[in-house]
Amino acid sequence: MPDLYPAKANAAHAARSRRLSYISPAASSAAAPNPSYRRRKGTSPPPPWAAATATVLTSPPKPVEQQETEEHLVDTSVNNATGTRVATARTSRASDAPRQAARSSRPRRRPVTSLQAAFCNALEEAINTFVDPPVLRPSVDPRHVLSANFAPVDELPPTPCPVVRGVIPRCLAGGAYIRNGPNPQHLPRGPHHLFDGDGMLHSLLLPTAPDSDPVLCSRYVQTYKYIVERNAGEPVLPNVFSGFHGLAGMARGAVTAARVLTGQMNPMEGVGLANTSLAVFGGRLYALGESDLPYAVRVDPATGEVTTLGRCDFGGRLSMGMTAHPKKDPITGELFAFRYGPMPPFVTYFRFDPAGNKGADVPIFSVKQPSFLHDFAVTEHYAIFPEIQIVMNPMGMVVGGGSPVGADPGMVPRLGVIPKYAADESEMRWFEVPGFNMMHSVNAWEEAGGDEIVMVAPNILSIEHTLERMELIHASVELVRINLRTGNVTRTPLAAANLDFGVINPSCLGRRNRYGYFGVGDPMPKIGGVAKLDFDRAGHGDCTVARRDFGPGCFAGEPFFVPDDVEGNGDEDDGYVVCYVHDEGTGDNRFVVMDAQSPDLDIVAEVQLPSRVPYGFHGLFVTQAELRSQHQ
Repeated sequence: MPDLYPAKANAAHAARSRRLSYISPAASSAAAPNPSYRRRKGTSPPPPWAAATATVLTSPPKPVEQQETEEHLVDTSVNNATGTRVATARTSRASDAPRQAARSSRPRRRPVTSLQAAFCNALEEAINTFVDPPVLRPSVDPRHVLSANFAPVDELPPTPCPVVRGVIPRCLAGGAYIRNGPNPQHLPRGPHHLFDGDGMLHSLLLPTAPDSDPVLCSRYVQTYKYIVERNAGEPVLPNVFSGFHGLAGMARGAVTAARVLTGQMNPMEGVGLANTSLAVFGGRLYALGESDLPYAVRVDPATGEVTTLGRCDFGGRLSMGMTAHPKKDPITGELFAFRYGPMPPFVTYFRFDPAGNKGADVPIFSVKQPSFLHDFAVTEHYAIFPEIQIVMNPMGMVVGGGSPVGADPGMVPRLGVIPKYAADESEMRWFEVPGFNMMHSVNAWEEAGGDEIVMVAPNILSIEHTLERMELIHASVELVRINLRTGNVTRTPLAAANLDFGVINPSCLGRRNRYGYFGVGDPMPKIGGVAKLDFDRAGHGDCTVARRDFGPGCFAGEPFFVPDDVEGNGDEDDGYVVCYVHDEGTGDNRFVVMDAQSPDLDIVAEVQLPSRVPYGFHGLFVTQAELRSQHQ
């Protein structure tokens, strides 16, 4: 395959592009004015130290400037008596000039450290130096994890970008491609996993007129964690994926408890990062992370500005958290979702109507033990839940000195099938599928008059590396067939390549479809290309029918399929595959549009981005109609 970009710069320049540099404390992000403290009726006024606030939305979200006038906002004030500003990790280059200009124009302030915060900081420093130094675990060493294009960037205000190749297809006009991903606000004090970074949305608003430029805007999701740590000028909440390990994990747990007791943080207001994915339903756009409630956000269809509206509990009906991979039925407009956790019931299933109103919970008590249930699948009449070999075992940290989340090779994976509109779990059926560990689903549907369920999903063959050594992961896409009448389960590999982050035409979700588009791990989580699979070829060798490699040193994230509903012929694969691509040699960053029907996934348009977009997780294309219908 030909390279996507011209020849790379010299080796010295490439080495510079991979360094993790540190900027001075004065250059780190300064806090914007906080939303005013809004107390509930009948409560006492706030104490003078209550500076950090977030909002919980119990009715349609309002922009931040409007939220503080609404009585339904829940008081989430905390004691912000914490710390001094610390350096943040950034990779600086000429292409980041728009970000640097925006940063230099912000007001700067230096928070005052309280005695309680200083004491907790000293304890954490001792743990990170003498008990659990990150250098002993390279997979969570910030110098390794936050290097090259994994290094965080500063926020970017709406900035025009030129189209440097081809023409933006009409079906994309007026819409926005938005990619979510981790972008730590502050340099971590100790161990740091890729999953621990604060959520940042990178939104590219595409023009409606051919003589106008696309607009890129990168903004943090203003979670409770983000606001507390922005005001403190340093990390406050613990890193869940990397910090709780053995004796050090227990020690950090004690420090966290001290921070709660001294009012530095309040876990009841949410500890999530909203860094995983996005969803559009009920006239709203949400940033998602499974450890917390959804955060309502808004993309201005005129300017491209990205705004956080608030944490949403859907009228008090949603608690604890929600999967980052809900499924929206393309026919009914309903959204199906779940939450999971370490306490029974380990899984709770629920759904939303087309207007975004949440229905009743369906607790699933037949789950044997809490596992890392990241994704699920739905058909026209069923929901399918995986039970995989990554399990939660909080006592393992206390008794065995290990991690509260890890692999259990002795466990037999299962798939649970429940009617899509079940009121309880009485009709839940479980099927053992040895060796099948599904992290992401691609699609599922019914065949044989409803007697069979067919699901396509990557199987993680090296499950023990999922949380510690992601570069060693190999994902094999498989077609799984469940016979509901006989109980038999069969599996058919579809490709030999390391493929994950699969997407389909969204209009086919839950119904039989033929094509899927997958990121080619090179290695994971870096995506070196995109492969198109034809599911109808299952059982007849490798199902890859098209592939685009981005070239040496060029990597992307998850692809996304956008159907051509303007000039298309209605075929399932008539549309475009889009993603951000980064050239590690030159520092070049582009938004790439590929023809989904061409044998080589030909590039039909490219947009030159004004600055770097770090590697991240999942993205979404929001149409012009969806942007215009966002609730205020």
